[in-house]
Amino acid sequence: MTAAISADPSDLPAKVLVVDDMEDARWVLSNLMRQAGFTPLLAASGEEALRLLAKESPDLVMLDIGLPDIDGFEVLARIKAQHKTIPVIMVTANGKTHDAVRAVRSGAWDYLTKPFKNEDVVRTVRYSLEERRSKLQVRQVLDLARQSDSLMNSMGNSAAIQDIQREVERVAQTNISVLITGESGTGKELVSQAIHARSRRYANPMVAVDCGAISENLIESELFGHEKGAFTGAYQAKAGAFEMADGGTIFLDEIGNLPLAMQGKLLRALETRRIHRIGSTKEQKVDFRVVAATNADLLAMVDKQAFRSDLYHRLAEYTIQLTPLRERKEDLVFLVQRFLVQTNAELGKQVKGLSTQAWSILQRYDWPGNARELRNQLRRAVLLCDTADGLIAPELVGTLDQRGRSVTPYQQERRSPVRSEIESRTGCPICDPAAFLTSNPDLPLKEMIAQVTAQVERAILLRVLAETHGNKAQAARMLRLDYKTIHSKLKTYQISSVQFMKDDFKAVEHEN
Repeated sequence: MTAAISADPSDLPAKVLVVDDMEDARWVLSNLMRQAGFTPLLAASGEEALRLLAKESPDLVMLDIGLPDIDGFEVLARIKAQHKTIPVIMVTANGKTHDAVRAVRSGAWDYLTKPFKNEDVVRTVRYSLEERRSKLQVRQVLDLARQSDSLMNSMGNSAAIQDIQREVERVAQTNISVLITGESGTGKELVSQAIHARSRRYANPMVAVDCGAISENLIESELFGHEKGAFTGAYQAKAGAFEMADGGTIFLDEIGNLPLAMQGKLLRALETRRIHRIGSTKEQKVDFRVVAATNADLLAMVDKQAFRSDLYHRLAEYTIQLTPLRERKEDLVFLVQRFLVQTNAELGKQVKGLSTQAWSILQRYDWPGNARELRNQLRRAVLLCDTADGLIAPELVGTLDQRGRSVTPYQQERRSPVRSEIESRTGCPICDPAAFLTSNPDLPLKEMIAQVTAQVERAILLRVLAETHGNKAQAARMLRLDYKTIHSKLKTYQISSVQFMKDDFKAVEHEN
């Protein structure tokens, strides 16, 4: 007994529904389709065609305009309302031009006039089926991308990210304007991309504009475009971001940096859904969905009249507030792993992870730059990592502790009077210039700068030696100096590396 094998639908002959009230026409067209390798389905009326459409799901419809029960254009309208992806080829014995134009405008793929050449019919059917197959393949790719666009795949799985994902799913299918707020580096653009990917506009473009990176005299051209000769340097016409986003989404990043003069023009575009290029008197209608983002307090800016209140309320129809990384540190493990994989692939490295002490530094740090800062720190650490075990050592992320955000276990271990005295000498004179001037009233500016520079350099050397526990070679690498130079500087400033070492290494240093 042979096992039944189910055929792949894509390998089966395409089904072509032939709809014509004349038997001879149905016979000719069905034979043509069969000879071309297709499976014909026959209908003599509009109602029969609609029943077969629902039952058989044909890949293409050849539809006569002059049907006895329902006008062919009405049947076309019903087909396109329920089955948008099925191509329809209109067929008629009446070769009127306005019928052809009406058919194409109503959604028909093409229009054929009787009598027709057999090869023209087959060619038209093949072309329409190939185009449909290509569109379906693109849609499948986009659908897969949409299924995998969950923010949990890029930002983490904390409760905060799950809440944001639910908000994205709630608002994505609407046309409501969304304002995404949050600190720099929290992932505002990732959230905007997720909104677009889950919207009905996902097959159309998403155009991003950084309002903080474009000079004030160019922002209008970037948003709305310009005509040739509209201003000096406009050597050719250019479409703006709104035109390019037609049918899709426009993402206005750092919207708080938009100049006041432009805010009114932006508001008008949002209200009317019409724009005109600089140098043009013609308005054009544009279909877009707007998502804006900011790390500024727009309401505070409204109070200070630095941001228009009417524009704020137009943009903030729905607001999504992103949580900073310091409040969702449970996502650190995911983010570190993600950035390590990306950076290893980019740099051709095989770094496995972080040492226990390096992990402790990351977990204690507040991450004011959020995920962007974490990514940049890990990229640097992966680049510098050359340990035998493939783990990032604490000194490669030790610069985080120099920013006063956290204290490493090494620092906690060494709270001796000697260590405290050393740390007290790492203060920088430029932090209190008044005191420095009072204590050095007669020094010329050049000498003052020399003294300040020396004190700052000494403070940096002390700090780096504290972080490396007296390891001069490691300190030299962190400061991008050769060993001879750092040795010379320590001698100049009378700094001994021994006082920074752990007790079990001091004896060895003294012996040497």
